[in-house]
Amino acid sequence: MSAPERIVVTGMGWVTSLGHDLDSVWSRLMRSESGMAPITNFDAKTFPTTFAAEVRNLDLSRFLPDASRHATAGLNTQFALGAAAQAWRQAGFDRSPPKKPRRVGCYLGAGEGVLDFDNYVATNLGGWDAAAQKVDGRRWIETALERMDCMREIEQEPNMPLAHLAREFNLRGPSYNCLTACAASTQAIGEAFSILRRGDADVMISGGTHTMIHPFGVTGFNRLTALSTFKGDPTKASRPFCASRDGFVMGEGSGMVVLETLSHAKERGATPVAEVIGYGSSADAFRITDIQPEGRGAAAAMSQALRQAGLDPQSTRPDGRAIIDYISAHGTSTKENDSIETRAVKVVFGEQAKRIPMSSVKSMMGHLIAAAGSVEFITCVMAIQHGMLPPTINHHDPDPALDLDYVPNVARKAQVDTCLSNSFGFGGQNDTVIVTRFVE
Repeated sequence: MSAPERIVVTGMGWVTSLGHDLDSVWSRLMRSESGMAPITNFDAKTFPTTFAAEVRNLDLSRFLPDASRHATAGLNTQFALGAAAQAWRQAGFDRSPPKKPRRVGCYLGAGEGVLDFDNYVATNLGGWDAAAQKVDGRRWIETALERMDCMREIEQEPNMPLAHLAREFNLRGPSYNCLTACAASTQAIGEAFSILRRGDADVMISGGTHTMIHPFGVTGFNRLTALSTFKGDPTKASRPFCASRDGFVMGEGSGMVVLETLSHAKERGATPVAEVIGYGSSADAFRITDIQPEGRGAAAAMSQALRQAGLDPQSTRPDGRAIIDYISAHGTSTKENDSIETRAVKVVFGEQAKRIPMSSVKSMMGHLIAAAGSVEFITCVMAIQHGMLPPTINHHDPDPALDLDYVPNVARKAQVDTCLSNSFGFGGQNDTVIVTRFVE
């Protein structure tokens, strides 16, 4: 039986609250800057949480030859198109498109776009018969026909970013979208990696896109008590691994990567920027919103990814370094996640755990929900390329029960060759991807 194909990263792109290109976002991460500010997508002044990490001033015409083809696209799709166009260009496909479109696929972890909230409310109010104290069906239908927009209804669906990407880049191969909550885009990258390894495609665009900065999204997470309700400067609200942490800050945006088999990349003269070597996935089988308290699911995903990568987590390299140089933590800034993720890392890495730096870029760009894992995967590749670790900002009151190296407050120079990226979602889905420096 022949060895599976090596799978390399040849393109990356992201659209986040910190910017819309690789270099500017990375520079801001290195300066410990935050993208959090008062919400402008809707009037949130009466909500328990009034701030988020919004994408601002995105201009698709900067990225696409004809942005008008996507005039009806929702925000989730706009983010995906901007990020994917960057990745496509870095991979060199803008100059020389793939010769076999049916060998080029797409696997996204995409969430919904902005819901048509105002028209939903207006339609329901318009159908209410106050005198009879019930909904008048005829009046409701008449109001709906007048106010509802069929394209907005379609475009808010989580499968639509994939449809737009397929049309823009002529992707005719394997096509999938998963929405496993906050684990979605890490799962998408891992599954795209698996599709390529088993020979079902030569190239895959993968990643995630999402926005939940709308009244339904913020209300839902406020009801779950998962969002920070910090009353001071929004840039100080996300405090992963701190004693005072009180929830995550909602973000939005997209991260996209081009993955391809090494043989295909070599054949067309592409330059790999990194190599994916392991993927693990598990379920907690516990509760919908609570993580298994001992971190069994998270530990299982990490262990599976390490096994596939052929790495012993409790061993060291010949030069004495730990086998993993950096962990991109899920690190949401909730009481439960940060403590259980720390526990799971200790279970997997044993005595080596305290020697492995791990940080949460959610402290700066917020929690992108379905897109979180993909931007954090890109962060790992950038860390390998630049030899720098992004910090966990606002780490001024360490939780004494959490005693790992969280790269507090400022970026750190380091030798970075292999990174592990974690994503854990409501529902108990856990996904881990391992990426390493490409060596010929």
